Amino acid sequence: MISTYETIQVEEKDGAAYLYFNRPDAMNALNLEMIKELADSLKAIAMKDDIHILVLSGNGKAFSAGGDIKAMLAMEEEKGFISFMDQINEVVSILTGMPKLTIAAINGAAAGLGLSLALACDTIISDLDSKIAMNFIGIGLVPDGGGHYLLQRRIGQEKAKKVIWEGKVMSAEEAAETGIIDEAVPDLALAVDQKITEWQKKPVLAMIKTKKIYTELNRPDFNKSLELEKHAQWKMRQTKDHKEGIRAFVEKRAPQFKGE
Repeated sequence: MISTYETIQVEEKDGAAYLYFNRPDAMNALNLEMIKELADSLKAIAMKDDIHILVLSGNGKAFSAGGDIKAMLAMEEEKGFISFMDQINEVVSILTGMPKLTIAAINGAAAGLGLSLALACDTIISDLDSKIAMNFIGIGLVPDGGGHYLLQRRIGQEKAKKVIWEGKVMSAEEAAETGIIDEAVPDLALAVDQKITEWQKKPVLAMIKTKKIYTELNRPDFNKSLELEKHAQWKMRQTKDHKEGIRAFVEKRAPQFKGE
């Protein structure tokens, strides 16, 4: 069964749901419409008792290049921006607490908010040719979508801080060596199928229950991180460095930051 929204595509097959970001012409950049449809589709999947596994991926040549910069620049008022951030936080909360086993299948670029969503999954498998980046720093911003908490959860606070500050574009192999992702593979579809088969041979309900326990144990810290990111992001949007970062991005040149 295939369910198609405007920006999201969902397919269900053999006890697994496959959710694809579906803005291939925009490298699956996340705009307001996609965020809303992602929340709706994730809620629908969460309610299905016959689905135990969710695979998150992207149509076209990218997993997701992150938040849609043009859409975010249009949000000049604090109220509108905070509302958008609240919707991002809702999505990542649903995904992190999803009562299913989740796989992020990274094809192409996974950057910024796109990487945060991948980090919200239980297992991350990437194609060898993919590029991985927590690159908010390049436009004078901080990670959102739970990026601080989720990256720290995988590699520890000190390593996470360095990854965020560097904003480096990593190969899939480098990201796997760092611990940001679990596997870098030559055949993504085959590796995902093998993981699904491995899980389906196990008592999957017991695995999901363990996930729920950890989700509840960690929820206070995760929620605090989301709130801190939301307000920090608005503050960073007012800085001269952010404005310079955006100008440099549009003009395709290196930014000249001044710490202002």
